[in-house]
Amino acid sequence: MKNLAKYIAVASIVLGLTSCDDLFEPAIENIKDENNMANEPNYADAILGSAYILMPYPSTPENDVATDDAVSNDINNEWLIMAGGAWTSQTGLSVNNWRDRNASIQYCNIVLSRIDEITFAADEVINEMFRDRLRGEAYGLRALNLYYLLQNYGGKTADGTLMGVPIWLTPFSADSELNLPRNTFAECVKQIFEDLDAASALLPVDYKDVADNEVPAKYASKGVNAAVYNRVNGATTHLRFSGRIAEAIAAQTAILAASPAFSDQSGVSWEEAARRAGTVLNRVGGAAGLAKNGHLWYTGGEIGNSVTASVNHAEIIWRSGAEDNSTIEGDNFPPSIYGKGRVNPTQNLVDAFPMANGYPITDERSGYDPANPYAGRDPRLAAYIVTDGSKLGVNNSEISTGADSPNNDGINKEAGYSTRTGYYLHKLLRDDVNPNTTNEVKKPHYTARIRFTEIFLDYAEAANEAWGPMSGGQFAYSAYDVIKAIRQRAGLGVDGEDPYLDAAAASKDAMRELIRNERRLELCFENKRFWDLRRWKADLNQTAKGVSINGTSFNYLDVEPRRYSDYMIYGPLPYNDVLKFSNLQQNAGW
Repeated sequence: MKNLAKYIAVASIVLGLTSCDDLFEPAIENIKDENNMANEPNYADAILGSAYILMPYPSTPENDVATDDAVSNDINNEWLIMAGGAWTSQTGLSVNNWRDRNASIQYCNIVLSRIDEITFAADEVINEMFRDRLRGEAYGLRALNLYYLLQNYGGKTADGTLMGVPIWLTPFSADSELNLPRNTFAECVKQIFEDLDAASALLPVDYKDVADNEVPAKYASKGVNAAVYNRVNGATTHLRFSGRIAEAIAAQTAILAASPAFSDQSGVSWEEAARRAGTVLNRVGGAAGLAKNGHLWYTGGEIGNSVTASVNHAEIIWRSGAEDNSTIEGDNFPPSIYGKGRVNPTQNLVDAFPMANGYPITDERSGYDPANPYAGRDPRLAAYIVTDGSKLGVNNSEISTGADSPNNDGINKEAGYSTRTGYYLHKLLRDDVNPNTTNEVKKPHYTARIRFTEIFLDYAEAANEAWGPMSGGQFAYSAYDVIKAIRQRAGLGVDGEDPYLDAAAASKDAMRELIRNERRLELCFENKRFWDLRRWKADLNQTAKGVSINGTSFNYLDVEPRRYSDYMIYGPLPYNDVLKFSNLQQNAGW
């Protein structure tokens, strides 16, 4: 917990640099504390801003390389090392998330404990609106961090009890009792839902400028007009935590809790998980509201044409701000176009893409040709993965990934730059970017924190388990309807029909397999599969495979084994914290 105090001190020092004190007459002490919030509302906002800064959303693929979907060509990659059998309770995965998530919760609790003391405006009603918004954001961010703590550290102890993490609802200080036992997983889920419900009640669904007749009744009844409302909750507040985001995180929490690894003691049913996801989807019209190009949201045309400072792409529920750079391309383009080729998709993932007619390549009806393996495939394969002969980059360069490649794009040509699997990453990369430092072309990028497609897939999974493939329970759309919309958007089927989907819809088990595969494809390289495999209690030890191409010869290879023990469906609490705090019980096996 010392790290948390250090974070707060550093934040205070940085914030203190904005003081108007005479630089030539330094104050006795230039470190602010929470008491400053009462008269400095910007300081309160900055404290909450520290929770935003520490949010758990990486901007690049990270843990995909610890699954059967990808490997890294960087031998020092911590996920690569972990997947090879070196995952311990002392690694960064265990320690860093514990520290950062708890630090964020501390910041939220500080704001919640002092919010009613802060004066944001002289007008009482405007002051109330500011307090409502920051209070709602703090509840939402606290729930978000508790959800990620559960995902990382929720698990069964030696006696078989499903435990979560200690729940912190008030700020702790040097005098606080820190040696607390873990709350149960179910208690943590309940707290997450309570915080998200509180956030939803206080926050607008989305931040946008409204007209006078659109001002919420609770404020309009107090004389608030559009100009006043927009000052607090208008478009300038875009990208902060909103009511829609709260509903989406509730759906994510519910699907985690209803999954096989947690369902026996979480208190959450598949029906509740479907209801939570359906609440989000109803706001966009259900299955019919799937964004037309949502599977291509990251491409140059989609970002450039649809995203402004206060507008999201139709696929995006929450994102970071857009920033011009070429970083992800520099890390992942093949070396011939000035990249390091870091993330290498596996043959396992390539084989998971069906043919364009919707049939898996293992089905005799698919028309798959082993001698021409990339022809006639699901269009998402070319959109997400660079195969031998793909064209990429600003000059539409042809990429040769085979053993006979004339350059370092070929498999294992140069350690640390060339592909280890015969494939390179395409998803998340913009073809109109050039990472060459002598002729660099930068373009806008952002991190998609939560996408609608993920919530559609959450709904499909939960609805299938709760009601079967063809029923939507209380909703007007079923798991079948959602998966049909996703596959149609991808370009699968024959003459508007999808016979493979129709056959799968006859069985909950067959539909489950199809839903999981669609999730694998749609969310690949978005740091989802590492957690999905665990919550499903699926096989973690599928060897990562690749292909070495020489002319017309395809030699399929074992590239990297996965070495996980059975107990690793649950992650470990940090070793030093368990050692330090006697009441903090470790998950079994660690």
